Amino acid sequence: MASLPLATAEVCDSNAGLILNGNLRALQPIFRIYGRRQIFAGPVVTLKIFEDNVLLREFLEEKGHGRVLVVDAGGSMRCAVLGGNLAQLAQNNGWAGIVINGCIRDVDEINGCDVGIRALNSHPMKSNKKGVGEKHVPVTFAGTRICDGEWLYADSDGILLSNSELTV
Repeated sequence: MASLPLATAEVCDSNAGLILNGNLRALQPIFRIYGRRQIFAGPVVTLKIFEDNVLLREFLEEKGHGRVLVVDAGGSMRCAVLGGNLAQLAQNNGWAGIVINGCIRDVDEINGCDVGIRALNSHPMKSNKKGVGEKHVPVTFAGTRICDGEWLYADSDGILLSNSELTV
């Protein structure tokens, strides 16, 4: 696991070659910051869902081992796929963070959890419970393709993805 804190701006400044060859990418700055853990990093696990959080819960019920769950929720602004109970589950099971191309709810509860969460916004409506989606597939949002096993680094300046673990 990467030593924290790892400042994303410093990583960009000292890794121009990785940026040029595409091995270090920044997600577009479209995410809001939630959770008590403002800075987080870890290996990526991907999930693709749409307005359904059953598979998201299944992942968070597993031990996180410092991983980051990257969820392509289709950018939906019609419901939340993560709430306070799931954020608490992520904290208790050792997930470093969750990045969601979609919405969350129970913001006050989530902000009390020691886990890093990035999402597009909050929405009071809950998601469906059908169990539809795909685990461990490449996802594309915020201007980049994200795959299982890549490394994600997040702080208040933004979110970076690397093909491998970085050191400063």
